[in-house]
Amino acid sequence: MTSPLTHFDSQGQAHMVDVSAKADSHRVAVATGSIRMQPATLALITQGTAKKGDVIGIARIAAIQAAKRCAELIPLCHPLPLTRVAVDFAIDEAASAVHIRVQAETVGKTGVEMEALTAVQVGLLTLYDMCKAAAR
Repeated sequence: MTSPLTHFDSQGQAHMVDVSAKADSHRVAVATGSIRMQPATLALITQGTAKKGDVIGIARIAAIQAAKRCAELIPLCHPLPLTRVAVDFAIDEAASAVHIRVQAETVGKTGVEMEALTAVQVGLLTLYDMCKAAAR
């Protein structure tokens, strides 16, 4: 029986999947995430008064950088030539949260879902890092 886990060979050893026989195609992946916080912390973001500066702007750059460096973080992830990384944030005052949506694109032999997911996580971690002092 063949294992559905493609990152393991027949001896159970990890390896990077060979995608050389696959045709190039336009690949798109979308990932979303959210972080909840105290209303006072959210106000620092929306009013632009956080001590560390433009929280959303820095988190956007961090998310883009994370997508670009995904293969350095996830050992068996193929390095991809990204053609687009779009990062959008939405403030949700009712939930006292910030939502992030990342769309990653490439033309290649494998998908960009790991890049989109990594970008979401690093974007949210950056929001937390920039505001954690205010939440204490």
